[in-house]
Amino acid sequence: MMKKTVSARDVALDVLLQVEQHQAYSNLALNQALYHSGLDDRDKRLATELIYGTVARLNTLDWIGNLLVKNGLRSLQPWVRQLVRMSLYQLRYLDKIPERAAVHEAVQIAKRRGHRGISSLVNGVLRSYLRRQDEFRLPDRPATLKEKALRLSHPEWMVKRMEEVYGAAETEQALLSNLTPPKVSVRVNQLKLKREVFLEQWKQLGLGEAVASPLAPEGVVIQRGGNPAFSPLFREGLCTIQDESSMLVSRILHPQPGMRVLDACAAPGGKTTHLAELMQNQGTIVACDIHAHKLELIRSNADRLGIGIIAEQQTDAREASASFATASFDAILLDAPCSGLGVIRRKPDIKWSKEAQAIEPLVKLQRELLEEVASLLKPGGVLVYSTCTWEPRENREQVESFVKRHPEFKLDSTFIQNLAPAVRERVVIGDGWIQLLPHHFGSDGFFIARMRKIK
Repeated sequence: MMKKTVSARDVALDVLLQVEQHQAYSNLALNQALYHSGLDDRDKRLATELIYGTVARLNTLDWIGNLLVKNGLRSLQPWVRQLVRMSLYQLRYLDKIPERAAVHEAVQIAKRRGHRGISSLVNGVLRSYLRRQDEFRLPDRPATLKEKALRLSHPEWMVKRMEEVYGAAETEQALLSNLTPPKVSVRVNQLKLKREVFLEQWKQLGLGEAVASPLAPEGVVIQRGGNPAFSPLFREGLCTIQDESSMLVSRILHPQPGMRVLDACAAPGGKTTHLAELMQNQGTIVACDIHAHKLELIRSNADRLGIGIIAEQQTDAREASASFATASFDAILLDAPCSGLGVIRRKPDIKWSKEAQAIEPLVKLQRELLEEVASLLKPGGVLVYSTCTWEPRENREQVESFVKRHPEFKLDSTFIQNLAPAVRERVVIGDGWIQLLPHHFGSDGFFIARMRKIK
């Protein structure tokens, strides 16, 4: 057993610094840090909470910190600034950590990493917050956009835009849901066993608590336990880690055994391997990605799951017609690059790195991808377009514009009746598309549209 050499707060602080100074993705930096940390499971959970919570509540914590630090948080050294943020997060949002312990640990870190003046500053700021907490209470019914943004801990432009599209009540539920820990879910490899058998084996191995997903018949939600990737069931290829919403994408494409299918933006292969499982490992799936190293991830996943029908190809999907013959595929999946606004719960730094104007270049890219892959579909074939965002310009408006330009395509709503009743009751349903928001199931926000080529 590896000896613990650092505390959970030290690990969290180091990851927060990577996120701020090197624009590291919080989820990737966290996974790497925890792997090398030597922390026990309890401390790993604390470090995870501190990182995700501090990043998720960034604007609210900075609002408080700027009122407590004489020249504002930006006047502090980066590690001190992150220490103050992380400690304010504990004092404001974590009831299970005693206030005295949170202050003491912060001061000890400041002493180890800095000098007496810094530890005195940190101590003073945190004790000042405890004395003045009432000054920082936000109204339950905020009257201004700024108050809403601070209460919901999201940027003002995002709150405003989402309210324009979904209304204030739906926006509040969705954005509050983004502040909750992400669920862990796996997709059972039905080439090898049924979900009921998997659940029983999971239980017998004592791996924690797991329940069937209400969204997809092969989905399992891990309610309590360690990382499924470290389980023998994962190593044996009996499951793969995938969000519940994401599992609906391949199901809505509904490929059949023997088909020739294109996955245009495939890496790392979660949906690709799901397509293969639905096809009973019969037929051909061409999995494209612009980056060669990402194709290795697809191959690795396919090999672990025992899948042999995937052919990886390094291709920029915007130039796919140069690689494939016109009308050469029975079905096409375009899981397009997008703003990722539906996965903020899993990647909270997204909301602080995105700007409203950054969406337009993505809309252009998505349009180019749709135009290119459409010519590769056989008459009568199905094209599924999906994104992990709730922004209509990337979603509903994108596909509606596409079918207007291409009368040979028609939005296809036939898949709606095959969705699980729980899905039909909660999601936003349109003409040939569905929109899942983060609060519908506590899963990722996803848009999925199905189109059929009629001639």
